[in-house]
Amino acid sequence: MTSCPRILLAGDRSSSGKTTIVAGLLSALCRRNLSVQPFKVAMDYIDPSYHTWITGRHCRNLDGYLMSEQAVSEIHSHAAVGADISVIEGVRGLYEGYEGDLGSTAQIAKVLQVPVIFVVDARSITRSAAALVKGYMDFDPQVNIRGVILNKVGSERHASKARREIERYCGVEVVGVISRNESMHLAMRHLGLVPVLEGKTRHEGFGERLETIRSIVEEGLDIDRILEIAREAAPLSEPRPDLYCRTEYGRGIRVGVAVDEAFNFYYRDNLEQMELSGAEVVPFSPVHDSSLPQVDGVYIGGGYPELYSRELSQNRSLRNSLVRAHEDGLPIYAECGGLMYLGREIEWDGERHDMVGLVAGRTRRGKVRIVSYVHGRLAEDCILGPRGTPYLGHEFHHSELLMDQEAEEARFAIRLERGTGIKGGWDGVSENNLLASYSHIHSASFRGFPARFIEACKARKSS
Repeated sequence: MTSCPRILLAGDRSSSGKTTIVAGLLSALCRRNLSVQPFKVAMDYIDPSYHTWITGRHCRNLDGYLMSEQAVSEIHSHAAVGADISVIEGVRGLYEGYEGDLGSTAQIAKVLQVPVIFVVDARSITRSAAALVKGYMDFDPQVNIRGVILNKVGSERHASKARREIERYCGVEVVGVISRNESMHLAMRHLGLVPVLEGKTRHEGFGERLETIRSIVEEGLDIDRILEIAREAAPLSEPRPDLYCRTEYGRGIRVGVAVDEAFNFYYRDNLEQMELSGAEVVPFSPVHDSSLPQVDGVYIGGGYPELYSRELSQNRSLRNSLVRAHEDGLPIYAECGGLMYLGREIEWDGERHDMVGLVAGRTRRGKVRIVSYVHGRLAEDCILGPRGTPYLGHEFHHSELLMDQEAEEARFAIRLERGTGIKGGWDGVSENNLLASYSHIHSASFRGFPARFIEACKARKSS
Protein backbone atom coordinates (compact mmCIF):
# COMPACT_ATOMS: atom_id res chain seq x y z
CA MET A 1 0.00 0.00 0.00
CA THR A 2 1.13 3.58 -0.71
CA SER A 3 0.05 6.28 1.69
CA CYS A 4 1.58 9.54 0.43
CA PRO A 5 -0.77 12.40 1.41
CA ARG A 6 -2.35 13.88 -1.71
CA ILE A 7 -4.66 16.66 -2.80
CA LEU A 8 -6.15 17.73 -6.13
CA LEU A 9 -7.04 21.33 -7.00
CA ALA A 10 -9.82 21.54 -9.58
CA GLY A 11 -11.60 24.52 -11.10
CA ASP A 12 -15.21 25.23 -11.90
CA ARG A 13 -14.06 26.25 -15.40
CA SER A 14 -11.00 27.24 -17.40
CA SER A 15 -9.51 30.52 -16.17
CA SER A 16 -10.80 29.95 -12.64
CA GLY A 17 -7.30 30.83 -11.44
CA LYS A 18 -6.30 27.37 -10.22
CA THR A 19 -2.92 27.38 -12.01
CA THR A 20 -1.71 30.48 -10.20
CA ILE A 21 -3.08 29.23 -6.87
CA VAL A 22 -1.36 25.86 -7.36
CA ALA A 23 1.94 27.63 -8.08
CA GLY A 24 1.59 29.64 -4.86
CA LEU A 25 0.57 26.57 -2.83
CA LEU A 26 3.51 24.52 -4.10
CA SER A 27 5.88 27.32 -3.15
CA ALA A 28 4.28 27.71 0.29
CA LEU A 29 4.52 23.98 0.99
CA CYS A 30 8.17 23.89 -0.08
CA ARG A 31 8.83 26.85 2.21
CA ARG A 32 7.73 24.56 5.06
CA ASN A 33 10.57 22.22 4.07
CA LEU A 34 8.17 19.65 2.66
CA SER A 35 9.14 17.51 -0.32
CA VAL A 36 6.29 18.17 -2.76
CA GLN A 37 5.57 16.00 -5.80
CA PRO A 38 3.54 17.88 -8.45
CA PHE A 39 1.23 16.42 -11.09
CA LYS A 40 -0.81 17.93 -13.91
CA VAL A 41 -3.99 16.43 -15.37
CA ALA A 42 -3.85 16.24 -19.20
CA MET A 43 -0.87 16.68 -21.46
CA ASP A 44 0.13 20.32 -20.93
CA TYR A 45 3.87 21.11 -20.86
CA ILE A 46 3.90 24.68 -19.57
CA ASP A 47 2.17 24.40 -16.19
CA PRO A 48 4.43 21.44 -15.32
CA SER A 49 7.49 23.58 -16.07
CA TYR A 50 6.41 25.89 -13.22
CA HIS A 51 5.68 22.97 -10.91
CA THR A 52 9.09 21.42 -11.57
CA TRP A 53 10.92 24.70 -11.06
CA ILE A 54 9.12 25.50 -7.81
CA THR A 55 9.39 22.08 -6.18
CA GLY A 56 12.65 20.76 -7.58
CA ARG A 57 10.85 17.50 -8.48
CA HIS A 58 9.84 16.56 -12.03
CA CYS A 59 6.13 17.19 -12.55
CA ARG A 60 4.30 14.23 -14.13
CA ASN A 61 1.26 14.29 -16.41
CA LEU A 62 -1.81 12.16 -15.72
CA ASP A 63 -4.35 11.66 -18.51
CA GLY A 64 -7.24 9.23 -18.35
CA TYR A 65 -7.79 9.28 -22.12
CA LEU A 66 -4.23 8.56 -23.19
CA MET A 67 -3.35 6.36 -20.21
CA SER A 68 -4.93 3.30 -18.65
CA GLU A 69 -6.02 3.52 -15.01
CA GLN A 70 -3.14 1.15 -14.23
CA ALA A 71 -0.68 3.57 -15.86
CA VAL A 72 -2.15 6.57 -14.00
CA SER A 73 -1.76 4.73 -10.69
CA GLU A 74 1.78 3.60 -11.50
CA ILE A 75 2.94 7.07 -12.57
CA HIS A 76 1.55 8.57 -9.37
CA SER A 77 3.04 5.87 -7.15
CA HIS A 78 6.45 6.01 -8.85
CA ALA A 79 6.77 9.79 -8.81
CA ALA A 80 5.54 10.19 -5.22
CA VAL A 81 8.29 7.99 -3.73
CA GLY A 82 10.09 10.06 -1.09
CA ALA A 83 7.57 12.92 -1.19
CA ASP A 84 5.77 14.31 1.85
CA ILE A 85 2.72 15.26 -0.23
CA SER A 86 1.56 15.08 -3.84
CA VAL A 87 -0.34 18.02 -5.32
CA ILE A 88 -2.33 17.48 -8.52
CA GLU A 89 -3.50 20.38 -10.66
CA GLY A 90 -6.65 19.67 -12.67
CA VAL A 91 -7.48 20.81 -16.19
CA ARG A 92 -10.37 22.99 -17.39
CA GLY A 93 -13.56 22.49 -15.39
CA LEU A 94 -13.71 19.52 -13.02
CA TYR A 95 -15.99 17.42 -15.25
CA GLU A 96 -14.76 18.43 -18.72
CA GLY A 97 -13.54 15.38 -20.61
CA TYR A 98 -13.19 13.85 -24.05
CA GLU A 99 -16.29 11.73 -23.68
CA GLY A 100 -18.14 11.52 -20.37
CA ASP A 101 -15.59 11.05 -17.61
CA LEU A 102 -12.83 10.01 -19.98
CA GLY A 103 -9.91 12.43 -19.86
CA SER A 104 -11.43 14.60 -17.14
CA THR A 105 -10.04 15.83 -13.85
CA ALA A 106 -12.90 13.98 -12.14
CA GLN A 107 -11.70 10.69 -13.62
CA ILE A 108 -8.22 11.17 -12.12
CA ALA A 109 -9.75 12.17 -8.76
CA LYS A 110 -11.64 8.88 -8.66
CA VAL A 111 -8.82 6.66 -9.94
CA LEU A 112 -6.44 7.99 -7.27
CA GLN A 113 -9.14 8.43 -4.58
CA VAL A 114 -7.79 11.90 -3.95
CA PRO A 115 -9.57 14.64 -1.94
CA VAL A 116 -10.51 17.60 -4.13
CA ILE A 117 -10.14 21.27 -3.28
CA PHE A 118 -12.56 23.12 -5.56
CA VAL A 119 -11.50 26.55 -6.88
CA VAL A 120 -14.46 28.83 -7.65
CA ASP A 121 -14.24 32.02 -9.67
CA ALA A 122 -16.41 34.05 -7.28
CA ARG A 123 -16.51 37.32 -9.18
CA SER A 124 -19.96 38.91 -8.78
CA ILE A 125 -21.55 35.92 -7.02
CA THR A 126 -22.17 35.18 -3.33
CA ARG A 127 -25.18 32.97 -2.60
CA SER A 128 -24.99 31.66 -6.17
CA ALA A 129 -21.54 30.31 -5.30
CA ALA A 130 -23.27 27.87 -2.96
CA ALA A 131 -25.57 26.70 -5.76
CA LEU A 132 -22.57 26.20 -8.02
CA VAL A 133 -20.64 24.18 -5.41
CA LYS A 134 -23.74 22.16 -4.52
CA GLY A 135 -24.29 21.31 -8.16
CA TYR A 136 -20.72 20.13 -8.62
CA MET A 137 -20.88 18.01 -5.46
CA ASP A 138 -24.17 16.37 -6.42
CA PHE A 139 -23.22 15.80 -10.05
CA ASP A 140 -20.92 12.90 -9.13
CA PRO A 141 -20.88 11.97 -5.41
CA GLN A 142 -17.88 9.67 -6.07
CA VAL A 143 -15.74 12.80 -6.50
CA ASN A 144 -14.65 13.67 -2.97
CA ILE A 145 -14.86 17.49 -2.78
CA ARG A 146 -13.46 18.33 0.66
CA GLY A 147 -12.84 22.06 0.49
CA VAL A 148 -13.50 25.22 -1.51
CA ILE A 149 -11.24 28.13 -2.44
CA LEU A 150 -13.03 31.35 -3.37
CA ASN A 151 -10.96 33.18 -5.96
CA LYS A 152 -11.18 36.75 -7.34
CA VAL A 153 -13.22 37.95 -4.36
CA GLY A 154 -14.05 41.66 -4.21
CA SER A 155 -14.23 42.39 -0.45
CA GLU A 156 -14.34 40.86 3.01
CA ARG A 157 -18.14 41.20 3.00
CA HIS A 158 -18.29 39.38 -0.33
CA ALA A 159 -16.12 36.57 1.04
CA SER A 160 -18.05 36.31 4.31
CA LYS A 161 -21.42 35.97 2.59
CA ALA A 162 -20.22 33.41 0.05
CA ARG A 163 -18.47 31.39 2.77
CA ARG A 164 -21.56 31.35 4.97
CA GLU A 165 -23.86 30.19 2.17
CA ILE A 166 -21.47 27.48 0.93
CA GLU A 167 -20.91 26.02 4.38
CA ARG A 168 -24.64 26.23 5.16
CA TYR A 169 -26.01 24.61 2.00
CA CYS A 170 -23.16 22.38 0.87
CA GLY A 171 -21.66 21.04 4.10
CA VAL A 172 -18.15 21.65 2.84
CA GLU A 173 -15.66 24.10 4.32
CA VAL A 174 -14.10 27.09 2.62
CA VAL A 175 -10.34 26.63 3.06
CA GLY A 176 -9.21 29.79 1.35
CA VAL A 177 -10.13 33.18 -0.06
CA ILE A 178 -8.06 35.01 -2.67
CA SER A 179 -8.95 38.62 -3.40
CA ARG A 180 -8.84 40.15 -6.85
CA ASN A 181 -5.26 41.16 -7.42
CA GLU A 182 -3.40 41.95 -10.63
CA SER A 183 -0.31 40.36 -9.08
CA MET A 184 -2.07 36.98 -9.39
CA HIS A 185 -1.42 36.89 -13.13
CA LEU A 186 1.45 35.24 -14.99
CA ALA A 187 2.70 36.19 -18.45
CA MET A 188 0.58 34.68 -21.26
CA ARG A 189 0.82 34.19 -25.04
CA HIS A 190 -0.75 32.28 -27.92
CA LEU A 191 -0.33 28.82 -26.34
CA GLY A 192 -0.90 29.83 -22.72
CA LEU A 193 1.61 30.67 -20.00
CA VAL A 194 5.19 31.64 -20.81
CA PRO A 195 7.41 28.59 -20.09
CA VAL A 196 9.79 28.89 -17.15
CA LEU A 197 13.02 28.67 -19.17
CA GLU A 198 11.92 31.64 -21.25
CA GLY A 199 10.38 33.59 -18.38
CA LYS A 200 13.59 33.51 -16.40
CA THR A 201 15.63 34.87 -19.31
CA ARG A 202 13.27 37.22 -21.16
CA HIS A 203 10.79 38.59 -18.62
CA GLU A 204 12.01 41.08 -16.05
CA GLY A 205 10.72 40.47 -12.54
CA PHE A 206 9.57 36.92 -13.37
CA GLY A 207 10.91 35.36 -10.17
CA GLU A 208 9.68 38.25 -8.03
CA ARG A 209 6.14 37.84 -9.37
CA LEU A 210 6.09 34.19 -8.36
CA GLU A 211 7.31 35.18 -4.91
CA THR A 212 4.44 37.67 -4.67
CA ILE A 213 1.98 34.95 -5.65
CA ARG A 214 3.34 32.70 -2.91
CA SER A 215 2.86 35.45 -0.35
CA ILE A 216 -0.74 36.11 -1.45
CA VAL A 217 -1.60 32.39 -1.39
CA GLU A 218 -0.01 31.87 2.02
CA GLU A 219 -2.09 34.70 3.41
CA GLY A 220 -5.34 33.60 1.73
CA LEU A 221 -5.32 29.81 2.22
CA ASP A 222 -5.60 27.72 5.37
CA ILE A 223 -2.61 25.62 4.45
CA ASP A 224 -2.65 23.69 7.72
CA ARG A 225 -6.20 22.53 6.96
CA ILE A 226 -5.33 21.67 3.37
CA LEU A 227 -2.48 19.50 4.68
CA GLU A 228 -4.87 17.78 7.09
CA ILE A 229 -7.25 16.99 4.22
CA ALA A 230 -4.37 15.64 2.12
CA ARG A 231 -3.28 13.37 4.99
CA GLU A 232 -6.80 11.94 5.24
CA ALA A 233 -6.56 10.42 1.75
CA ALA A 234 -7.04 6.64 1.85
CA PRO A 235 -3.98 4.44 1.18
CA LEU A 236 -3.70 3.15 -2.39
CA SER A 237 -2.80 -0.37 -3.49
CA GLU A 238 0.72 -0.63 -4.89
CA PRO A 239 0.35 -0.96 -8.69
CA ARG A 240 2.05 -3.80 -10.55
CA PRO A 241 5.32 -2.53 -12.12
CA ASP A 242 4.97 -2.12 -15.86
CA LEU A 243 6.26 1.25 -17.05
CA TYR A 244 9.25 1.67 -14.78
CA CYS A 245 11.20 -1.52 -15.32
CA ARG A 246 14.98 -1.29 -15.68
CA THR A 247 16.36 -3.09 -18.74
CA GLU A 248 19.60 -3.14 -20.71
CA TYR A 249 18.35 -2.87 -24.30
CA GLY A 250 19.62 0.71 -24.64
CA ARG A 251 23.02 0.15 -23.03
CA GLY A 252 25.73 2.04 -24.92
CA ILE A 253 23.29 4.28 -26.83
CA ARG A 254 23.55 8.06 -26.49
CA VAL A 255 20.46 10.10 -27.41
CA GLY A 256 20.91 13.82 -28.04
CA VAL A 257 17.93 15.79 -26.68
CA ALA A 258 17.43 19.45 -27.66
CA VAL A 259 16.92 21.45 -24.48
CA ASP A 260 17.06 25.25 -24.27
CA GLU A 261 14.80 28.31 -24.39
CA ALA A 262 13.40 27.28 -27.77
CA PHE A 263 12.88 23.56 -27.07
CA ASN A 264 11.70 22.42 -23.65
CA PHE A 265 8.42 20.57 -24.12
CA TYR A 266 9.26 17.07 -22.90
CA TYR A 267 7.51 14.58 -20.68
CA ARG A 268 9.83 13.43 -17.95
CA ASP A 269 8.53 9.88 -18.42
CA ASN A 270 9.75 9.77 -22.04
CA LEU A 271 13.27 10.67 -20.98
CA GLU A 272 13.19 8.43 -17.92
CA GLN A 273 12.16 5.46 -20.08
CA MET A 274 15.32 6.07 -22.13
CA GLU A 275 17.43 6.14 -18.99
CA LEU A 276 15.77 2.99 -17.63
CA SER A 277 16.73 1.20 -20.86
CA GLY A 278 20.38 1.97 -20.13
CA ALA A 279 20.62 4.70 -22.78
CA GLU A 280 22.27 8.02 -21.95
CA VAL A 281 20.31 11.25 -22.47
CA VAL A 282 22.70 13.94 -23.76
CA PRO A 283 21.28 17.51 -23.74
CA PHE A 284 22.29 19.96 -26.46
CA SER A 285 21.12 23.44 -27.48
CA PRO A 286 20.11 24.35 -31.05
CA VAL A 287 20.30 27.99 -29.94
CA HIS A 288 23.75 27.99 -28.32
CA ASP A 289 25.81 24.91 -29.37
CA SER A 290 27.92 24.97 -32.52
CA SER A 291 27.53 21.25 -33.29
CA LEU A 292 25.78 18.09 -32.20
CA PRO A 293 27.43 16.09 -29.44
CA GLN A 294 28.61 12.56 -30.22
CA VAL A 295 25.27 10.73 -30.20
CA ASP A 296 23.50 7.79 -31.82
CA GLY A 297 20.15 9.53 -32.29
CA VAL A 298 18.48 12.93 -31.89
CA TYR A 299 15.18 13.86 -30.21
CA ILE A 300 13.89 17.41 -30.78
CA GLY A 301 10.77 18.13 -28.75
CA GLY A 302 8.32 20.99 -28.81
CA GLY A 303 8.67 24.55 -27.65
CA TYR A 304 8.64 28.01 -29.20
CA PRO A 305 11.15 28.00 -32.08
CA GLU A 306 9.09 30.79 -33.71
CA LEU A 307 10.19 33.16 -30.91
CA TYR A 308 13.83 32.20 -31.31
CA SER A 309 13.87 31.82 -35.08
CA ARG A 310 16.49 34.53 -35.54
CA GLU A 311 18.90 32.87 -33.08
CA LEU A 312 18.22 29.40 -34.49
CA SER A 313 18.80 30.64 -38.03
CA GLN A 314 22.03 32.43 -37.10
CA ASN A 315 23.40 29.20 -35.62
CA ARG A 316 24.22 27.88 -39.07
CA SER A 317 26.88 25.46 -37.80
CA LEU A 318 24.38 23.50 -35.67
CA ARG A 319 21.90 23.43 -38.55
CA ASN A 320 24.60 22.05 -40.85
CA SER A 321 25.54 19.51 -38.19
CA LEU A 322 21.96 18.18 -38.22
CA VAL A 323 21.94 17.98 -42.03
CA ARG A 324 25.17 15.95 -41.99
CA ALA A 325 23.79 13.69 -39.25
CA HIS A 326 20.70 12.99 -41.36
CA GLU A 327 22.81 12.28 -44.44
CA ASP A 328 24.78 9.79 -42.33
CA GLY A 329 21.57 7.99 -41.36
CA LEU A 330 21.35 9.14 -37.76
CA PRO A 331 17.80 8.58 -36.42
CA ILE A 332 16.11 11.95 -35.82
CA TYR A 333 12.70 12.22 -34.16
CA ALA A 334 11.03 15.65 -33.92
CA GLU A 335 7.72 16.76 -32.41
CA CYS A 336 5.87 20.01 -33.21
CA GLY A 337 8.49 22.69 -32.48
CA GLY A 338 11.08 20.21 -33.69
CA LEU A 339 9.10 19.79 -36.93
CA MET A 340 9.06 23.58 -37.39
CA TYR A 341 12.83 23.74 -36.85
CA LEU A 342 13.55 20.96 -39.34
CA GLY A 343 11.51 22.76 -42.02
CA ARG A 344 12.88 25.13 -44.61
CA GLU A 345 11.96 28.36 -42.81
CA ILE A 346 9.79 29.93 -40.14
CA GLU A 347 7.70 32.98 -41.02
CA TRP A 348 6.30 34.71 -37.94
CA ASP A 349 5.12 38.24 -37.16
CA GLY A 350 6.59 39.70 -40.32
CA GLU A 351 9.99 37.99 -40.09
CA ARG A 352 11.29 35.03 -42.10
CA HIS A 353 14.29 32.97 -41.08
CA ASP A 354 15.95 29.92 -42.61
CA MET A 355 15.81 26.69 -40.62
CA VAL A 356 17.45 23.27 -41.06
CA GLY A 357 15.73 22.33 -44.33
CA LEU A 358 15.28 18.59 -43.80
CA VAL A 359 11.49 18.95 -44.19
CA ALA A 360 10.39 20.53 -47.48
CA GLY A 361 8.04 23.15 -46.13
CA ARG A 362 7.79 26.41 -44.25
CA THR A 363 5.95 27.22 -41.05
CA ARG A 364 3.75 30.23 -40.40
CA ARG A 365 1.19 31.29 -37.79
CA GLY A 366 -2.02 29.36 -38.32
CA LYS A 367 -5.55 30.75 -38.30
CA VAL A 368 -6.62 28.70 -35.26
CA ARG A 369 -5.02 27.16 -32.20
CA ILE A 370 -5.00 23.36 -32.40
CA VAL A 371 -5.44 21.49 -29.10
CA SER A 372 -6.62 17.92 -29.56
CA TYR A 373 -6.06 14.26 -28.86
CA VAL A 374 -4.97 12.32 -31.93
CA HIS A 375 -5.26 8.68 -32.80
CA GLY A 376 -4.61 6.60 -35.87
CA ARG A 377 -2.00 4.14 -37.13
CA LEU A 378 1.50 4.14 -38.54
CA ALA A 379 1.07 4.03 -42.31
CA GLU A 380 4.57 2.73 -42.99
CA ASP A 381 7.57 1.32 -41.20
CA CYS A 382 9.51 4.10 -39.46
CA ILE A 383 11.66 4.81 -36.42
CA LEU A 384 8.56 4.66 -34.17
CA GLY A 385 7.55 1.16 -35.24
CA PRO A 386 6.19 -1.04 -38.01
CA ARG A 387 3.31 -0.24 -40.32
CA GLY A 388 -0.10 -0.79 -38.69
CA THR A 389 1.01 0.09 -35.15
CA PRO A 390 -1.81 1.95 -33.31
CA TYR A 391 -0.87 5.57 -32.71
CA LEU A 392 -2.17 7.64 -29.80
CA GLY A 393 -1.05 11.12 -28.77
CA HIS A 394 -2.04 14.78 -28.84
CA GLU A 395 -1.30 18.01 -30.72
CA PHE A 396 -0.87 21.52 -29.35
CA HIS A 397 0.14 24.29 -31.77
CA HIS A 398 -0.78 27.61 -33.35
CA SER A 399 1.28 27.15 -36.49
CA GLU A 400 0.80 25.39 -39.81
CA LEU A 401 3.33 23.77 -42.11
CA LEU A 402 2.99 24.60 -45.81
CA MET A 403 4.68 21.89 -47.85
CA ASP A 404 6.65 22.97 -50.91
CA GLN A 405 4.92 22.31 -54.25
CA GLU A 406 7.69 19.95 -55.32
CA ALA A 407 7.12 18.01 -52.08
CA GLU A 408 3.52 17.07 -52.80
CA GLU A 409 4.56 13.43 -52.87
CA ALA A 410 6.18 13.64 -49.44
CA ARG A 411 5.93 10.46 -47.42
CA PHE A 412 3.90 10.57 -44.23
CA ALA A 413 4.26 7.85 -41.63
CA ILE A 414 1.13 8.56 -39.54
CA ARG A 415 -2.46 8.31 -40.74
CA LEU A 416 -4.79 10.05 -38.28
CA GLU A 417 -8.39 9.02 -37.69
CA ARG A 418 -8.74 11.92 -35.26
CA GLY A 419 -6.61 15.05 -35.30
CA THR A 420 -5.27 17.66 -37.71
CA GLY A 421 -1.65 16.68 -38.29
CA ILE A 422 0.28 18.35 -41.10
CA LYS A 423 -2.26 18.06 -43.92
CA GLY A 424 -5.43 16.13 -44.69
CA GLY A 425 -5.22 13.82 -41.68
CA TRP A 426 -1.61 12.89 -42.42
CA ASP A 427 1.25 13.52 -40.01
CA GLY A 428 4.85 12.49 -39.55
CA VAL A 429 7.04 13.45 -42.51
CA SER A 430 9.25 10.40 -42.93
CA GLU A 431 12.51 10.04 -44.84
CA ASN A 432 15.09 7.38 -44.12
CA ASN A 433 15.71 7.59 -40.36
CA LEU A 434 13.90 10.91 -39.88
CA LEU A 435 10.38 11.38 -38.54
CA ALA A 436 8.95 14.85 -37.86
CA SER A 437 5.33 15.33 -36.76
CA TYR A 438 2.96 17.83 -35.18
CA SER A 439 1.76 15.12 -32.79
CA HIS A 440 3.31 14.49 -29.38
CA ILE A 441 3.48 11.05 -27.79
CA HIS A 442 3.84 9.83 -24.21
CA SER A 443 5.55 6.56 -23.35
CA ALA A 444 2.61 5.46 -21.17
CA SER A 445 0.19 5.54 -24.12
CA PHE A 446 2.36 4.96 -27.19
CA ARG A 447 4.27 2.02 -25.78
CA GLY A 448 6.64 1.72 -28.74
CA PHE A 449 8.45 4.84 -27.58
CA PRO A 450 11.31 5.01 -26.80
CA ALA A 451 12.03 1.30 -27.44
CA ARG A 452 11.57 1.40 -31.23
CA PHE A 453 13.53 4.62 -31.55
CA ILE A 454 16.42 3.16 -29.55
CA GLU A 455 16.32 0.04 -31.73
CA ALA A 456 16.77 2.30 -34.76
CA CYS A 457 19.71 3.96 -33.04
CA LYS A 458 21.29 0.56 -32.32
CA ALA A 459 20.75 -0.65 -35.90
CA ARG A 460 22.40 2.44 -37.34
CA LYS A 461 25.31 2.21 -34.88
CA SER A 462 26.02 -1.40 -35.76
CA SER A 463 25.72 -0.88 -39.53
